[in-house]
Amino acid sequence: MEESQGSRAARQAILAIMSHDAPAVPEAHLVVGFDGSPPALRTLDAAVRLLTVRPGRIVVVWVAHLTTMEELSADAVAVVESDFDEVARDLRASAAERLDGSGVPWEFRRRQGPVPHELIAVAESIQAERPDDIVTIGVGSSTSAMHRVVGSVAVNLARHSPVPVIIVP
Repeated sequence: MEESQGSRAARQAILAIMSHDAPAVPEAHLVVGFDGSPPALRTLDAAVRLLTVRPGRIVVVWVAHLTTMEELSADAVAVVESDFDEVARDLRASAAERLDGSGVPWEFRRRQGPVPHELIAVAESIQAERPDDIVTIGVGSSTSAMHRVVGSVAVNLARHSPVPVIIVP
């Protein structure tokens, strides 16, 4: 029985995929803004689902932000920094609870500053280190009244990020 041209092409495509000569699939790096909230947990879950079909890693980022840090005394800053350390430990443990066992490599980073700026900085640093890979920022959306009035991290990222942004409802 003679093989059709379409079957032959399909078989060759499968062999090319299985071959060592096949081009490598770029790794995906999902930078996930994480504060332990339900939207942030949904974003971690979505990142895991996205990385079950392609190689990649999750970079969980918690950004500590104090708008009036310059007005605090040195002692007060030390207390706040200690509190931030504790929050970072708790958030890392929360992320580990969600991600360990998922089979997806991940890491936790703590940053300090305005949240959108810091998430973009992490994404840009990964992009600079791995220019052939795909870098995306994932954030959860919020429906709180404060975010509607002041503006959310998700909206700020959508307007200013140089890399794609995934907003998880």
